Amino acid sequence: MNLPRIFRRPARRSFLLVLGCLAWGTVARAEEQLQSPNKQLTLSVDLAADGVPTYRLSYKGKPVLNASRLGLELQGTPSLTNGFVQTSAERKSIDESWNPVWGEVKSIRNHFNELAVTLTQPATKRVMRVRFRLFDDGLGFRYEFPRQPELAYFVVKEEKTQFALNGDHKAFWLPGDYDTQEYSTTTSNLSQVRGLMKQAVTGNASQHTFSPTGLQTPLMLKRPDGLYVNIHEAALVDYSCLSLELDDQNFVLNAHLTPDAQGNKGNLQTPCQSPWRTIIVSDKAADILESKLVLNLNEPSKIKDTSWIKPTKYVGVWWEMITGKSSWSYTNMENIKLDSIDYSTVKPNGTHGATTAHVKEYIDFAAQHKLDGVLVEGWNIGWEDWFGKHKDYVFDFVTPYPDFDIEELNRYAHSKGVKLIMHHETSGSARNYERHLEDAFDLMNKYGYDAVKTGYVGDVLPLGEFHYSQWLINHYNYVLEKAAEHRIMVNGHEAVRPTGLARTYPNLIGNEAARGTEYEAFGGNNADHTTILPFTRLIGGPMDYTPGIFETKVSAYNPSNNSFVHSTLARQLALYVTMYSPLQMAADLPETYNKFLDAFQFIEDVPVDWDDTHVLEAEPGDYITIARKGKGTNNWFIGSTCDENGRTSTIDLSFLERGKKYEATIYADGPGAHYEKNPQAYAIRKLTVTSKTKLRQLCAPGGGYAISVVAK
Repeated sequence: MNLPRIFRRPARRSFLLVLGCLAWGTVARAEEQLQSPNKQLTLSVDLAADGVPTYRLSYKGKPVLNASRLGLELQGTPSLTNGFVQTSAERKSIDESWNPVWGEVKSIRNHFNELAVTLTQPATKRVMRVRFRLFDDGLGFRYEFPRQPELAYFVVKEEKTQFALNGDHKAFWLPGDYDTQEYSTTTSNLSQVRGLMKQAVTGNASQHTFSPTGLQTPLMLKRPDGLYVNIHEAALVDYSCLSLELDDQNFVLNAHLTPDAQGNKGNLQTPCQSPWRTIIVSDKAADILESKLVLNLNEPSKIKDTSWIKPTKYVGVWWEMITGKSSWSYTNMENIKLDSIDYSTVKPNGTHGATTAHVKEYIDFAAQHKLDGVLVEGWNIGWEDWFGKHKDYVFDFVTPYPDFDIEELNRYAHSKGVKLIMHHETSGSARNYERHLEDAFDLMNKYGYDAVKTGYVGDVLPLGEFHYSQWLINHYNYVLEKAAEHRIMVNGHEAVRPTGLARTYPNLIGNEAARGTEYEAFGGNNADHTTILPFTRLIGGPMDYTPGIFETKVSAYNPSNNSFVHSTLARQLALYVTMYSPLQMAADLPETYNKFLDAFQFIEDVPVDWDDTHVLEAEPGDYITIARKGKGTNNWFIGSTCDENGRTSTIDLSFLERGKKYEATIYADGPGAHYEKNPQAYAIRKLTVTSKTKLRQLCAPGGGYAISVVAK
């Protein structure tokens, strides 16, 4: 058979493999090579002299990863790290397309060459397979453990995967933590991580850092030669979350899994597999943002009928509580026990936000401006002492406060063509949520709620578990599965960072898992924050970032809070395009939007589902400009966000349909705009454009712009 070159094996491998099989107690040396479909990426898989599996990756002839170890260290039994011989190597090539239920593009190409290397430990007779998939934009690989007599149940002490870099790269990093991703990104060389770690770790409701050189994924790197490398994971199921331990002497990133309450990293039973480890590579930053590698490594949708899953734009009773203008709780009492309190007999505090009359105001605003839904937080009993007490029975998820008429509000909302979005805060008590989950979802079905925002603020119960340990990973996925049975969409906050699982469960319509807009009321986010998140957090899936804050001085709502939003008003509009999500919140208060209805028009017009996306320009930490085509339309929307330095961008509109004229409405930073000094200065102008048009547009410091391009 005349095989393509990528499927040819080095001649010496066959001889050595036979030799190793004949001498069953010895270690055979093997090497396999694989190229990406466009031949720009090359993978080499080898066995070191002591039977240690390793891999190397190069791009356009330049090394991306040097020889990096593979394997798992096990608890109480010989580890799967060395002493291997290669017993088979299977190859295939896949080129197919699939259509996401919602997304940035209408169709996604899944094109890769695959190499599955089966390794056997002669001393233990155990088998481990490593499956590699090489795409044009990167590599994914995972461990697979077939059903076998010698390996049935096992405990992972640590995964020994390495990513051996070839130098001191620039990194956009978060401190490694088992419980939170809500840190500001630090930008530095890897050699500077240790010295900067202390100041990078800021306070959080629940946190557990593990090392002075521990880092989270997705980790975005840029080499001195301009090569971009992104490291993450895909399809995180029945396994603990991956972090990275930096060896800052040799610039090697070592896998570090989140432990459980006993300190173990995973309890597995064969047949089983690990999540995919992913490396996205390009010499263009825009390619990193456009990559669909993580999605492609997830399984197709397990939900057959997805007609009920709808991208959603919403407002909510939320920002007023975040700023301190109103409260989640109905009373100011303490030491609450849900099974022994009668809320109808207690004195209300007068600051409760989720009242029937107030929620109706939000419903009216949503209906007037063609928004899909209204989120209401603080509607249910138990908020008086919900946080920091390690309470198990903290909420029941079905009982409203006396001033929240759930039946009347749902009638009113539906009469206006608006849906209410449920809120389930667990206060970290995951097992309590599981006890009440069926009743909570039944209540949602009864009143027509089709989406829920879940929350996991605080330390996890059972105590000793972490937000990213295997037990909690299984919990989050169990909630997704049960929600799908009830035809409910899920927006998970404080849960694990996404790994593309929304392809398999497209009812996972939103996630937080990063430092969102709420931190603008807690001291503020860095001005470059939204120029980095799409390269890091959003690699695994969309974020419910909650943009759209027009009143940037928090003191306007709460005189005792001097925080401010580190953004111009125009950039808040741009985020609806640059921070992709099928779930987008207009996060400010209706009374504020009513003062800026000309600017709010963009929020009203911008879609939340797309047929096509082009990253027009991008540089992590500096700027991002993205154009997206609305689902089922010929209209485009452009957003641009920049750091504290400001810039002027040139926008090439050649992606527009040739021969057509469009009306462009540009929402830009106005004269003198500045995220600190003059954030509300904006200007709106209209002009006719075609595919031949090139626009120059200023971004003020901490600013941006948004453009709607509507076909005439």
